[in-house]
Amino acid sequence: MARDPGSGQTWSMEQPTLDALLAGLDEIRQSPTDDGLLELIVRRPAVGVREVLETGILTHSEGLAGDSWSQRPSRRSADGGPHPQMQLNIMNSRAIALIAQSRDRWALAGDQLYVDLDLSEANLPAGTRLAIGTAVIEVTDQPHTGCTQFSQRFGAAARKFVNSEGGRELRARGINAEVVVPGTVTKGDRITKV
Repeated sequence: MARDPGSGQTWSMEQPTLDALLAGLDEIRQSPTDDGLLELIVRRPAVGVREVLETGILTHSEGLAGDSWSQRPSRRSADGGPHPQMQLNIMNSRAIALIAQSRDRWALAGDQLYVDLDLSEANLPAGTRLAIGTAVIEVTDQPHTGCTQFSQRFGAAARKFVNSEGGRELRARGINAEVVVPGTVTKGDRITKV
């Protein structure tokens, strides 16, 4: 289990420059367009807490079972409650590897699924369905952008990178999705377009 910097634990590490991050765009572009790989599953049982899982259960009511999404308010939902189209946050594993510089820091990004798959809108427009394990999820049109917490954890250059023209094109900060068919996902599962 990991805690973010706000919990008092130190996650200091030299952060890459914006130029170094931009130089990594070509590596992210090499991500498979289909038949990708689920590399990491992270549950957030409470704000600032991360649990790395080998296997997770995706449900209609919780997104990732045991995750705090269902208790998180959203300014984007009509009633201020959890936004149904933001159940799952998915990030490209090549992008987080470039930004975090160490695999043990990936979970700090706050996403639940880290995949080696081309997340660009050209490859995965809203409405695209993806099969992972026994579950099916659907990409939504809700944007996923770098926030203040992302900057605190990975630096201002990382936030500028994910919001740069190339970063936005590849959705380097990630995408949002919702569960269509509940099921089980396991680290190492293939992720394919349905």
